[in-house]
Amino acid sequence: MRHRHFLKLFSAGTIALSVLAGPALANPVVVFDLGSGKILQHQDAFKRWYPASLSKLMTAYVTFRALAAGEVQLDSPIKVTKHSAAEPPSKMGFKPGSVMRLDNALKMMLVKSANDIAMAVGENVGGSQAAFAERMNAEATRLGMNGTHFVNPNGLYSPDQYTTARDLAVLVMAIRREFPQYAPWFSIEGLAVGKKAIPNYNLLIGRYPGADGMKTGFVCPSGFNMIGSATRNGRTLVAVVLGEKSAVTRAETAAKLLDQGFDMPAAGSATVATLAPYGDTVSPNDMHDEVCKKKRPQEQSEAPPVVAKDVPKSPYQEKLDHVPTLIAVGLGGATGPAPKAILDQGAEEYADVPIPSWRPDRPAPAGTGPKIAGSAAQGDQQAKVAN
Repeated sequence: MRHRHFLKLFSAGTIALSVLAGPALANPVVVFDLGSGKILQHQDAFKRWYPASLSKLMTAYVTFRALAAGEVQLDSPIKVTKHSAAEPPSKMGFKPGSVMRLDNALKMMLVKSANDIAMAVGENVGGSQAAFAERMNAEATRLGMNGTHFVNPNGLYSPDQYTTARDLAVLVMAIRREFPQYAPWFSIEGLAVGKKAIPNYNLLIGRYPGADGMKTGFVCPSGFNMIGSATRNGRTLVAVVLGEKSAVTRAETAAKLLDQGFDMPAAGSATVATLAPYGDTVSPNDMHDEVCKKKRPQEQSEAPPVVAKDVPKSPYQEKLDHVPTLIAVGLGGATGPAPKAILDQGAEEYADVPIPSWRPDRPAPAGTGPKIAGSAAQGDQQAKVAN
């Protein structure tokens, strides 16, 4: 497996990155041990930041709690509304009225980072975008995410949607500890939708030893955000990285921080729960001009860029060194009960509908798509893809 060997750090306890040898990072980061909650490294952990698609982790968490409460089932129908279908990319591009299973919707949201599907999940599970945002904020308050506020389930830019690196660490701990049964969804290498293969935007998956999650995010004001996790010898570490300059550098930074973390003992006093606020906790950071003003439109995207052959490549720009395992998802198969929020509104319960043709937002050029073996079945069935 391709893997860059980064500078190793030998130290103990909690370390503020500003005191590390070499140039200090300019963006918020938190590295912590998932098992103990101990913080290994941090910088600007309470700095207000735009979460972008990292918001979808809270959307997943609220939905997981709704599943646990019996409000919805994994095979419940998620219907695409006109509002959700109109959300900008990254998106699946399904027509209004399309229906899919909830579990498939969540996988599309987490792997493809589909904004239209995240909005559809929020509208169906919560009853409306506003009602679902209220639930997101209620969970944030309950978890102690005091520097966080949501207005939408997909993370599209709003000045009123913000978080901190420390708060995201709190959310990750809640997801991984309360709902371990869904952990495999955060390490899916890609999706198969018909004959289309959709790779995971998390460039650590399949490339960094032990990588098992979790999510990426990007809007121009936030820069390139990432939460990367990896497990080695039974120890799971998580790196929260906000405000990087590209999809590749966020993966490189997360990998470097994880490397450093695995070389450090778990000793230390501060935990994700007990770390005291410090620094500027009010002023948001807007990276729009720095990240997007001079970038080409194709680089202003959640998807990793395609680089020229003569440009030196990071290990995280290379293709996987193995045939990736794709999870087959699609429309239809929603035979379960409608979400409680929809039934409470007096709407008619809808189940399976005829499956329309898939309309991706960016069709692959003819002849360039991977070959997929296997059918696009519902649920957790796998298909293999050959590059």
